[in-house]
Amino acid sequence: MQVWPINEKKYENMSFLPPLSNQEIAKQVQYLVNNGWVPCVEFANQEDGFVVAGNRANVMSPGYYDNRYWTMYKLPMYGCTDPGQVLEEIYNCKMENPGCFVRLLGFDNVRQVQCAGLIIVRP
Repeated sequence: MQVWPINEKKYENMSFLPPLSNQEIAKQVQYLVNNGWVPCVEFANQEDGFVVAGNRANVMSPGYYDNRYWTMYKLPMYGCTDPGQVLEEIYNCKMENPGCFVRLLGFDNVRQVQCAGLIIVRP
C-alpha cells in the first residue's frame, strides 16, 4: 500500500481516485437523485480548490480550515428528479468556468446536512 505523496495537494473525498468518466459521473448523479438529495454544483479557481490550515491567530477552533466554501454555480436544484438536468448543469459550469474545479454536492433538505460531495472536474 502506498501513502499519499508528500508534495501532492489533498482535495475533498474521492480525490484520490482517477478522474471519473461521464458514465461514472452519471451513476453518482443518479445515486443523489435516487436518495432524494438536492444536487448543487459549485466551482473554484485552481488555487482555492484545496483545503489549507486556517489563520490560527484569529480562530480558536481546532477543526477550522480555509477554502471549504466554493462558489455556487446556480442555486441548489430543489425538486430535481432528472439526472440529465444535473449533468447538463455540470457541463455548463465546466464550459463557463474553464480551468476551474467543479464539484457536485448532495444535500438532505430534511436533516439539513450535506450527504455527498465529490470533485467532478479537476483543472
